[in-house]
Amino acid sequence: MPVFDYDPPDRFVAGAVGQPGSRAFFLQARGEGRLTTVGLEKFQVAVLADRLDELLDEVLRRSGGTAPVPAMAPVELADKGPLDLPIEEDFRVGTMALAWDPDTAQVVIEAQEATDEDEEQPEDELDRLDRPESAVLRVHISAAAARAFTQRALEVVAAGRPPCPLCGQPLDAEGHICVRLNGHRGDRT
Repeated sequence: MPVFDYDPPDRFVAGAVGQPGSRAFFLQARGEGRLTTVGLEKFQVAVLADRLDELLDEVLRRSGGTAPVPAMAPVELADKGPLDLPIEEDFRVGTMALAWDPDTAQVVIEAQEATDEDEEQPEDELDRLDRPESAVLRVHISAAAARAFTQRALEVVAAGRPPCPLCGQPLDAEGHICVRLNGHRGDRT
């Protein structure tokens, strides 16, 4: 199982390539002369950002405010740059996991490769042992870097198509069929 481990990376960001409505989403980690790019869905970026914030808020709450977790993303850690080139997907993300390492005061993010077997449950232990192991991107970042990652990830997600003011669904350049207008084409406002 290839493990792309960054402890810590020089850079860890979420980004998108393409026009709103047909963007491809990526996580990138760079460090020690290596670059790992993994593809994922827009909703996975949004969920990762939300869960990171929840994890950090919980760490802060449980520590009574003594954990080294900033309430907001530090301005000096904001990363507005484009994804590093070349954008070559190392694998497609299936599942993700988050953890707080109290010994290092870091967030650990793992993104595991999607496999065909994710859809099927193995019949017994021998079947599971025969399955090829999937690749993993593992990143260890500070709480401050995690807050900065979250802020950028939410901006990337929000930079897509604007929502319809009536139903909230994304608007295409030519409008969309709005459920609130009984299936009539809504005009872009």
